[in-house]
Amino acid sequence: MAPVTSIASNVNQRLADALAAALPETVGDPLLRRSDRADFQANGILALAKKAKGNPRELATKVTDALDAADLLKEVEVSGPGFLNITVTDRAIIETLAARAADGDRLGVPLKENPGVTVVDYAQPNVAKEMHVGHLRSAVIGDALRGMLDFTGEKTIGRHHIGDWGTQFGMLIQYVIEHPDELPAATDADGEQAMSTLNRIYKASRAVFDADEEFKERARKRVVALQSGDEETLDLWQRFVDESKVYFYSVFEKLDMEIRDDEIVGESAYNDMMAETARILEEKGVAVRSEGALVVFFDDIKGKDDQPVPLIVQKKDGGFGYAASDLSAIRDRVLDLDATSLLYVVDVRQSLHFKMVFETARRAEWLNDDVTAHNMAYGTVLGADGKPFKTREGVSVRLEDLLDEAVERATAVVREKAEKVGLTEEEIVANGRYVGIGAVKYADLSTSPSRDYKFDLDQMVSLNGDTSVYLQYAYARIRSILRLAEGASPVAHPELELAPAERALGLHLDAFGELLAEATAEYAPHKLAAYLYQLASLYTTFYDQCPVIKPRPAQEVAENRLFLCDLTARTLHQGMALLGIRTPERL
Repeated sequence: MAPVTSIASNVNQRLADALAAALPETVGDPLLRRSDRADFQANGILALAKKAKGNPRELATKVTDALDAADLLKEVEVSGPGFLNITVTDRAIIETLAARAADGDRLGVPLKENPGVTVVDYAQPNVAKEMHVGHLRSAVIGDALRGMLDFTGEKTIGRHHIGDWGTQFGMLIQYVIEHPDELPAATDADGEQAMSTLNRIYKASRAVFDADEEFKERARKRVVALQSGDEETLDLWQRFVDESKVYFYSVFEKLDMEIRDDEIVGESAYNDMMAETARILEEKGVAVRSEGALVVFFDDIKGKDDQPVPLIVQKKDGGFGYAASDLSAIRDRVLDLDATSLLYVVDVRQSLHFKMVFETARRAEWLNDDVTAHNMAYGTVLGADGKPFKTREGVSVRLEDLLDEAVERATAVVREKAEKVGLTEEEIVANGRYVGIGAVKYADLSTSPSRDYKFDLDQMVSLNGDTSVYLQYAYARIRSILRLAEGASPVAHPELELAPAERALGLHLDAFGELLAEATAEYAPHKLAAYLYQLASLYTTFYDQCPVIKPRPAQEVAENRLFLCDLTARTLHQGMALLGIRTPERL
């Protein structure tokens, strides 16, 4: 992924430029970072002095004497063996924030110098199966990453690699043909009801498939009929796909996510490519014949018996599996979509599979230094007992049930404060949905994707702690203050001396662009979530210590504090939007 350009008006960058000018050897890497002893600390001088076989403290003193940025630097202290503890001026903080505020919705965040095309493979439900809690993370993480990447100027293309092909459809279609009364004659317009019917039929067909060898053989022949384009088989298959899509859209709408029909490209889309993919791999010597199957071996991947574990591209009966469709998808995305990055948001349990698929694609030269693939492997959603989240009956929780409960809980929280704020019933319902869905998303996104997390609705909709509700209420509080600020408006006043809480809030606001660039480059939405939570926390301290409305401070002070309020609200709004979470104006 191409780096994002530095933010010229950022305090950190201005300070780094001043250090580079004072000591040219540090150009590009002054090792400047925030510090709890001052505003910033530079410790790169230690390495430079060692390289020059000099005294670090003496070199640090020389750098201090050579710094020329009176409007930027308030105090520079040489500490320890050669650290520079740097405090910037209040004027520098407010001036740079004013420049960011004038940049509209971008808030001073630059576009990438060389944006590419990233194909994001996420939200992959299965046809004829209800979505459950296991589908939540792929959808939420993938949607957030697209929002973050798009904001940097990267072009993203979504791909929902739905399970719509293979043995299970031979089983399902054969069962329906043999039990026609179990499938309604017309497509049900209610997506959830139609999927419930399909899900029931799928379970019934699986039971027969597992118990009846003759039915299993008929089902396998039906797969051949499907792959060869048999009309009756294809018609039923298409019906299952269409009804499933209606259901998918209803669930994604509850998740407040937009899923485009042209981005739903399932396994079936690559059916015609798989034979060619296999042929290319064999001709290049990447795949070899072993016991009748076409496979790829890896020196570092072995089973418990220390025997090689191959990637099976083509089975010995001539059929193709997941590897063939995934490799064909890579060919399509690289050659037809001109992708420069492939991002897969998939369950961590598929990590070995994708490790083998990516290595195979590199050997085939579909992936290289210019076209990369990254497996965004995510952990499991756990219940309160620390085990995979399931119902009391031991089955996975239906995703729509989980979302409905989150909205119900959140609506109750919103309703408790509705009268004080003056919300209408319509606003209560809308805000309950935004808070409930936001709570579910944020709980996921504030956790490192690779880690498991416990699904606890009571904590998720709490007004206290690291929750989206806390952030949403912080935003709504600011919007309320701005509405009540009669006779004053947000205006930056660089000439004013800032209180400690104002400085802390201002410096954190100043770091938004750099943090977002880092989080996006690392595919780490949890870093953006952590930044936003700290922003809301710093604003709470600012709100407690720095009066804006009551008691009303001097006009210039009030205007400057309203400026900080306004920029905080805009940053919270933009940051939450990138994560796919709405921020109601009143709560």
